[in-house]
Amino acid sequence: MLRLKGKVIIGIDLAGKEENPTGLAILKGQSVRTCLIYTNREIFESIIREKPRIVAIDAPLKLPKIGIFRKADKELIKKGYRVFPPGLPAMKTLSLRAIELNRLITERGIQTIEVHPTSTRKALNMPAKDWKEIQSILKCIGLKGSLSERALAPHELDAVTAAITGYLYMRGLTEILGDGEEGFIVVPIRQDWRRLKL
Repeated sequence: MLRLKGKVIIGIDLAGKEENPTGLAILKGQSVRTCLIYTNREIFESIIREKPRIVAIDAPLKLPKIGIFRKADKELIKKGYRVFPPGLPAMKTLSLRAIELNRLITERGIQTIEVHPTSTRKALNMPAKDWKEIQSILKCIGLKGSLSERALAPHELDAVTAAITGYLYMRGLTEILGDGEEGFIVVPIRQDWRRLKL
């Protein structure tokens, strides 16, 4: 699997509000370090410090032009994935935070992509929410670091899944749904996670 030596990929499971925990995963080679952080400043400083090749963000990076769904959301649903409509009031707070954070990151010349970890796991034939099993699978595909040290929080495991999506994107093993106007969502080409094993 992890053939991008020396390249840092960051996965973020973004919370809607700064007082709630955001999962951060820093993937470098086979090592992944995770933590829970809170403020936009903490997130942004972590990204700048690590100088990643790409940042994969689990949050809508654009709002729908009309209604509650974007083209990318509708395409994901058609393919059998389940996403929350970014146009819903409850999701709008998260979307606006993600849009602002994305602006700060891309202004520094760092590439970002929007991802959806639950859909990534479905595409890779992993459990959606069995966190203990998900952590075990992530170790099976060869990841080390925080995964081997303690039971990770769900937000951290979503962040690791986001980082893996970023890795697969860089390897050309994803499909990109949506359009330039309302944004794109990156999801892996369907395959069994066992094929990713080292």
